[in-house]
Amino acid sequence: MNAFSKIDMAEVTRLTRAGKLAEALAMLQGNIGSHIAQAGSKSEASAFTRRIMRQAPTVGLAAAPISESARQAGPGAADGLATDKAASLRGMVETMRVFRGRLPKMRSFSGLGEGVTSTTVPVPAGARFEERTFSNEVGTRSYKVYVPSGYTGQPLPVVVMLHGCTQDPDDFAAGTRMNEVAEEQMFLVAYPHQPKSANVKKCWNWFNVGDQQRQGGEPSLIAGVALQVVEEFSADATRIYVAGLSAGGAAAAVLATTHPDLFAAVGVHSGLACGAARDVPSAFAAMSGTGAFPPRGAGPAVPTIVFHGDADRTVHVVNADQVAAQAMPEAALTEVELRRETPDGMAYTRTVHFDDAGREVLERWVLHGAGHAWCGGSLNGSYADPRGPDASC
Repeated sequence: MNAFSKIDMAEVTRLTRAGKLAEALAMLQGNIGSHIAQAGSKSEASAFTRRIMRQAPTVGLAAAPISESARQAGPGAADGLATDKAASLRGMVETMRVFRGRLPKMRSFSGLGEGVTSTTVPVPAGARFEERTFSNEVGTRSYKVYVPSGYTGQPLPVVVMLHGCTQDPDDFAAGTRMNEVAEEQMFLVAYPHQPKSANVKKCWNWFNVGDQQRQGGEPSLIAGVALQVVEEFSADATRIYVAGLSAGGAAAAVLATTHPDLFAAVGVHSGLACGAARDVPSAFAAMSGTGAFPPRGAGPAVPTIVFHGDADRTVHVVNADQVAAQAMPEAALTEVELRRETPDGMAYTRTVHFDDAGREVLERWVLHGAGHAWCGGSLNGSYADPRGPDASC
């Protein structure tokens, strides 16, 4: 008998709907507290975009239409954001000290702590940071797009950034400093916004079967945002990238499976592999590192970079191995491993896999002693660890 079978979920749900979150949390902690550890501390990060853009192959767009498919009405979702180096592709799970927001029958899990509110993102002269909306048969999502000051109509790359639970585009932009990197390196950044109407903690619903499909659910909305940015700004459709933190990282891994023809490379920070969970109980198991290993899909492998702290108490580091295994091409690769330490004392192991042509196709960063947060980020946003290495550039 596992920990979940001992929980009276009907009573947990009743208490939650009555607003008695402390009592609901106590029931969960009493039964599964030993299985899912409490979230870690805040930290900043950066080192991601430049690497996923550096050697990603040119990928054409498929013309497959995005249509509605039946979405499963499931319980809430999870994402979490918090400390140390593997955490600012943000988004995964935590609530009321890791559990609040993970309750069945609610559209949420929670991110690790609460996101920063009323974040002001500075915009340099000549640049723009504007809100847009995308709609299709599945629904509507707002998003913000950063346009660097040097944009004059040229076909720039596009980086889609998926925030974690409790966050929003402004918070995520501030914590990852991705707009600053885009200004320096000349690319567009799109930040889709997960509303409370889709998940009360604003987590991407990575664990719902209906949100792990190409023809419907959240993948079609995120892909639609990317294509709308390409159309509006005449961007380079062969250089579209997606990265996320925690639940956002898990959503990015889903997109690598559902849209390998659209995204030239993917970044998963403190996230989980596509199919690591199919419902709320299996999401708990996956995050705690005791879930079933998700099989590799039949589609092509997308170049992937993974960041994860080995002291992450929100999403166990074994999930980084599963993301990497799912992204591993079938062809034999050359592996190079490097061990380093940042000037601020963050030790890490970087493993790079090269194909026969010498191109990087998979890169994994394990941050030693780091928790659940975007590495190298800024404390102006939530769930960021400034000690590096920098996951954003």
